Amino acid sequence: MLFTSAVFLFIFLPLVLVTYFLLPPKYRNLCLLISSIIFYAWGEKKLVVIMMITTVVDFYGAILIEKGKRKAGLLITVLFNLGLLFYFKYLNFTFDNIVSLLHEMGLETGSSIPKIIMPLGISFLTFHSLSYVVDVYRGEIKANKSLVQFGTYIFLFPHLIAGPIVRYVTIHKELQYRDIGSDKFSEGIKRFIIGLAKKMIIANNCAYAADYILALPKDNLSTSLVWLAMIAYSLQIFYDFSGYSDMAIGLGKMFGFDFKENFNYPYISSSIREFWRRWHISLSTWFKDYLYIPIGGSRVSLPKIYLNLFIVFMVTGFWHGASWNFMIWGMFHGFFIVIEKVGLQKLLDRIWVPVAHFYTLMIVLIGWVFFRADTLEMGLFYLGKMFSYSYCATDDAVLTLIFSKETIVAMVIGISFSLPIYGWLKMKILLLSQKNSKIEIYANIGYAFILLSLFVIACMKIAVNSYNPFIYFRF
Repeated sequence: MLFTSAVFLFIFLPLVLVTYFLLPPKYRNLCLLISSIIFYAWGEKKLVVIMMITTVVDFYGAILIEKGKRKAGLLITVLFNLGLLFYFKYLNFTFDNIVSLLHEMGLETGSSIPKIIMPLGISFLTFHSLSYVVDVYRGEIKANKSLVQFGTYIFLFPHLIAGPIVRYVTIHKELQYRDIGSDKFSEGIKRFIIGLAKKMIIANNCAYAADYILALPKDNLSTSLVWLAMIAYSLQIFYDFSGYSDMAIGLGKMFGFDFKENFNYPYISSSIREFWRRWHISLSTWFKDYLYIPIGGSRVSLPKIYLNLFIVFMVTGFWHGASWNFMIWGMFHGFFIVIEKVGLQKLLDRIWVPVAHFYTLMIVLIGWVFFRADTLEMGLFYLGKMFSYSYCATDDAVLTLIFSKETIVAMVIGISFSLPIYGWLKMKILLLSQKNSKIEIYANIGYAFILLSLFVIACMKIAVNSYNPFIYFRF
């Protein structure tokens, strides 16, 4: 079930909210757990059983750790989770590459395995479970003795499929008791609408432009078109994923949970290191705490630090998908992280800030080429087009077709609000309201009108576009 579907917005969510608030507090976790299982099973059907088995294994594995059988509990849960992730996400990739290698060596296997369907959200669920079990093993938290509470944490539908990655330690108190006031609930609604508008109004329009251009025959792709496609894709992936995170955070607030922020204006970064402090923050933090620090982090020699950083980003890329493209994307970022650590960061701190911004945006945009391309060959082809000028006679016709007023407006808004304009406006209104109290009233009325308008426009978009998948659903 999608957040951007009429079924979710006008049937599922209202029914769950009404039921949730009518029930006594002690039954609300059970309500959320059942609702979340239905939410997941709506699209995944029988695959929900796998997620339920994983939840039970991790629940009892953590209890086993706490009872003193620490290594056994940790080993069982880690092997089970990573084994499940490998089977569904990486087995086909591994098998295909082994067959290709044997073929290159002149050996024919003549064998094949069927295409394995990957359950939605399995990467996020695995990271949720592993962080919980490892934290219990480290003694940072106590194992939860309530299967309903733990199941609610794992299955909680706002963050189940595409994050943000929510650590158990950040919401374990809220799993036991949640005080939901009108302010928190209304803030949740506002945040959800903003996320919905990001997805439906900005991301989808940018997606149309990027997808149309990159679907053209190779002979019809020119330098300017590929650059435009990648700029559009850069906006698409940001507003698609941050939009989902906003909706997840907003839904969490409606039910009394406070999820941490997942994005903080990443495109204003002046270095790749800063970019990763602002982009997909929950993933960056997870890899830092559960991979970078355990393999030595910054407590080792400089060469080992550089190697550790590179390994983390290579794994980050591979986490996103079973493809050489994703691994190259991760290693590409890892290379510049290491280069900045070696000394480039000192130069970036001294040079004119717009130059540092330009450097960062160029690296990020080039990296998105591999992230977006279906194959390594296509990624290299797009890069060749971007840095070797070519012109096609059909350029004007393509631009006229895809860049309607709506698409142009969406991209302009997308570029504008990738800057911290909202915070600046909020601060200005606050300063003005101190001189004139009516300004705050007018601002609140105007904000409510804008939110209502965004919701209506987004609903109109949903009505004509019944299928609105999120990019990160496939990870």
